[in-house]
Amino acid sequence: MEVLSSRILLRPNALDRSRRFYAETLGLAVYREFGPPDHPGVVFFLGQGFLELSGSGNGSGGDGTDTGVSLWLQVRDVVAEEERLRRTGVTVLREARTEPWGLIEAWIADPDGHRIVLVQVPPGHPLRRDPR
Repeated sequence: MEVLSSRILLRPNALDRSRRFYAETLGLAVYREFGPPDHPGVVFFLGQGFLELSGSGNGSGGDGTDTGVSLWLQVRDVVAEEERLRRTGVTVLREARTEPWGLIEAWIADPDGHRIVLVQVPPGHPLRRDPR
């Protein structure tokens, strides 16, 4: 699998508290913010990777995985990777689909049940455009 970008996803129990911790206490720089202004998600620079805080953690995601921590992997073709991984016996938690925010995502699980989000950024999506 060719991974183009990656990040760790945290679904904190208290988004504002966690945001303050990572931004103010640890001093991580903000890469980007997204979502509604009254409850935005945030992505921090994390050395050579990224840490995203968004949503909320509430234990099991109903699919047998813990929704608190996930691995986010950007790939060129989510559908092709999903098919390839399925053939090798990887558990597919959710088939590829376009999300309301415009990314194409599929969810798989590692052998311990940790969720891995495979992401494709389609042409024209804001993540592909230079924000300057």
